[in-house]
Amino acid sequence: MAKNILFILTSHHKLGETGKSTGYHLFEAAAPWSILSDAGFNIDFASPAGEHAPIEQSSMDRDDEINRRFLHEAKKDIDNTIKLDHVDASKYDAVFFPGGHGPMWDLAENDKVHEIVRTVYERNNGIVAAICHGPAALVGLKLSDGSYLVKGKRIACFSDLEEMVVGRDKVVPFLLASRLREQGATHEMADDFGQSVCVDGRLITGQNPASAVKLGEELRDTLKQADSRTRRREAADRNEQRPGL
Repeated sequence: MAKNILFILTSHHKLGETGKSTGYHLFEAAAPWSILSDAGFNIDFASPAGEHAPIEQSSMDRDDEINRRFLHEAKKDIDNTIKLDHVDASKYDAVFFPGGHGPMWDLAENDKVHEIVRTVYERNNGIVAAICHGPAALVGLKLSDGSYLVKGKRIACFSDLEEMVVGRDKVVPFLLASRLREQGATHEMADDFGQSVCVDGRLITGQNPASAVKLGEELRDTLKQADSRTRRREAADRNEQRPGL
């Protein structure tokens, strides 16, 4: 049976008080979507407000083949995202948060996001993945035992230095890497705008757009490995139940 993955996109389109727009980063959604779709997984899209999710215009590179394919083949889904309040988290094997600056405002400290992640991660024994500013969705997220999900975990995300380089360290509501470290994460980073992907058990995170392809590949492979383990357990159970063996 094909695995089900939920992409949660931001609904936030205002870049603080700058008068500029924001949203989700196109390639950070498109590259993993392409890899996971080609692997045969089922992908749904959700957002806090539902319906159309805004794209960060600085990421709108229509010359990129992966972006063009995503905008064409996934158009119906990204224009009609499921409202978070209507998501049935019990059906998903993984949840993924693309970046863009928007998640810093509406996915961080979001109770509904936290509820979905806890269901996927704890009840479904599923995978949580996020890239760039997507790990903002993990800020403040506590598991059922009261501990932060990121505590003791290796995390990649948009670094404080990268935020300063792009001149938005005074615009965002907090510095993401610093906040995750405060909640017990070990932040691993490449040089500014270089590739960094961390796989820590069932938590997969990436630093920036340069990490999007690698993150998609790691999420695909981790899901396939989990599926293979499930099939082996089921085969072993069937053998144990066969009489006369």
